[in-house]
Amino acid sequence: MANFLLEIGLEEMPAHLVTPAIDQLVERAADFMKENRLQYGDIKPFSTPRRLAILISDVADKADDLTKEIKGPAKKAAFDKEGNYSKAAQGFARGQGMTTDDITFKEFKGNEYIFVTKFEAGQPAKEVLAGFKEVITSMTFTTTMKWARHTFEYVRPIRWIVALLDDTVVSFNILDVVSGRETRGHRFLGQTIEIENATDYENDLGKVYVQADADKRKATIVSQIDALAAENKWQIEKDADLLEEVNNIVEYQTAFVGRFDAEYLELPDEVLITSMREHQRFFHVIDESGSLLPYFVSVRNGNNEHLDNVIAGNEKVLVARLEDAKFFYHEDQKNDIDFYNNKLQVVSFHAKLGSVASHTTRVQALAAIIGHNISLTENQQHQLARAAEIYKFDLMTGMVGEFDELQGVMGEKYALLFGEDPAVAQAVREHYMPISADGDLPESVLGKVLALADKLDSLLSFFAGGMMPSGSNDPYALRRAASGVVNILHANDWHLPVSDLLSALVDGILADDGYMGLPEDVAHNLQAVINDVLAFLTDRVVKALQTEKVRYDVINAVTTGKLTDTTQMFTSANALLAHSEDQMFREGVESLTRVMRLTSKNPTDAAVDTALFENEAEKQLYDVIGSFADKAFTTDELLAALLSLQPTIAAYFDQTMVMVDDEAVKQNRLATLQLVSDQAEKVANFMALDVKSN
Repeated sequence: MANFLLEIGLEEMPAHLVTPAIDQLVERAADFMKENRLQYGDIKPFSTPRRLAILISDVADKADDLTKEIKGPAKKAAFDKEGNYSKAAQGFARGQGMTTDDITFKEFKGNEYIFVTKFEAGQPAKEVLAGFKEVITSMTFTTTMKWARHTFEYVRPIRWIVALLDDTVVSFNILDVVSGRETRGHRFLGQTIEIENATDYENDLGKVYVQADADKRKATIVSQIDALAAENKWQIEKDADLLEEVNNIVEYQTAFVGRFDAEYLELPDEVLITSMREHQRFFHVIDESGSLLPYFVSVRNGNNEHLDNVIAGNEKVLVARLEDAKFFYHEDQKNDIDFYNNKLQVVSFHAKLGSVASHTTRVQALAAIIGHNISLTENQQHQLARAAEIYKFDLMTGMVGEFDELQGVMGEKYALLFGEDPAVAQAVREHYMPISADGDLPESVLGKVLALADKLDSLLSFFAGGMMPSGSNDPYALRRAASGVVNILHANDWHLPVSDLLSALVDGILADDGYMGLPEDVAHNLQAVINDVLAFLTDRVVKALQTEKVRYDVINAVTTGKLTDTTQMFTSANALLAHSEDQMFREGVESLTRVMRLTSKNPTDAAVDTALFENEAEKQLYDVIGSFADKAFTTDELLAALLSLQPTIAAYFDQTMVMVDDEAVKQNRLATLQLVSDQAEKVANFMALDVKSN
């Protein structure tokens, strides 16, 4: 057994690429070892802004030998008319590096075929590991660079490669970089060193001011921050994303404290925190009561020498930011909301879709429609109308122009300063939520409605303008908008008829002389894309259920039928999973599937005429399914009732031939079955369920 070290030395990578890159390297390394039959114990990752490395422990001396049988053409094609091996047989053997002397015949699924038994001796580990060149070059990144005159692209230029099997160099090259044992320490504190043995890697780098283990580096940063907090009796929130980013911009960590003048505390906390966190990667400091203090904590990529100069430099940069924020904060308050709102008339929502002001006009109309559907009070409708009228005004303020991360946040702050209703101000902030597929959702009912209206109009408008996402390309973040719609509806158990809501909006747009700011061709395309928008929302449901590891057939059952209510899709999926272990589930699903297949292939709009019934089973099924209309079932109750129909449906088919020659009787029987299908379709497309394998 041996240990293999691979280090890829790079120019500094952006912080957000480091963790995905090392995770990818570990995954590709594991795949490589498996594909090449080289046994190993564990893969330990190392990463800094300048290096991606792995240490593979307990590597076998050589790859496993491989013996496998390979099937060729059928025996009947193995010989020519003279009884000699045919060209097909000869070609097959030759293709496997063998001769016809190695051919045997074996039965496979009732027929005889040519087989050869191929033996492949395992290569020595050192020869196998030289193939890691392909592992390195096959890695993919969201951002890549070329360097020198090379056409090869990588996350950042490769400057050195270490490849050691214990103390022996594994030789290969990428462009003009040849693998060896030489690595580089901290850019300013360290120097170039040679690694004698793979297992010395972490310890040797530590001597040249590089903590290569990202987990240990992060733990040290956390420990240093906690020590500063304890020493000063502070509380320091260690935001996980910020901590990850800071960890990925340093190779040797030293946390320190800086301060700023208390006069800047007049600014909203969000402004101060954004200035520190987003722009300077500082951790903010609060006291025991949660009030912001005029201090910050940062992490230096180096030791504590000349730390006073580092602190002074960071304080100077932060104060410049805070001065800008203070200026904009006071300047913005010299005007009112109408001043900023009017400016939206000349701000483009999209070149093909008019201005931001026209977008807000459509959102006002749609928000009112949604508010009516969820029975908002008259006062809430009034508040919603005001929120929808002003919710984008802060885009034109100086503060948001300088700190675009504060969109919505400053809308709420300024709305309150300008005397708006707190419920209106909260909705202005919350309409952006969620800001990621799984982000926090709006808390207020007005915020939920405004967020839905804003996202739905964006989806409808961009789709009508022919700007639907394709592949991984989604420049307008429409998938995120769709996920937001689905998540808001699901979290609040809102069963809103999205198709009807959008149709009502379209009617209003087409009735408006100016099409509410949309070009005429886009406006007249709106109704045609509503189904596309619904399908797009359904796709987000599919992705969400896949993330929850829901069975593929259950996902298909709730998303490929006639359900258009995305919240109902989740509800139905949960009901199906809850009943999937019931004793009669399989039989019940099979009976419903039989009904739905018949009605889907033979649609009818006939009404049931009981005078045409010819047996008791017809009457019994009609009576039972007719009783469903009088009951207010939950989805779970409806599913249970449908599954309980199995004996009734079985008796119906035992006694009744549906597809008879008498057209009136046939249509009457299909109409009875359609009543069953109509109820079943409220739950799922049962034809998509796979109960045979369960």
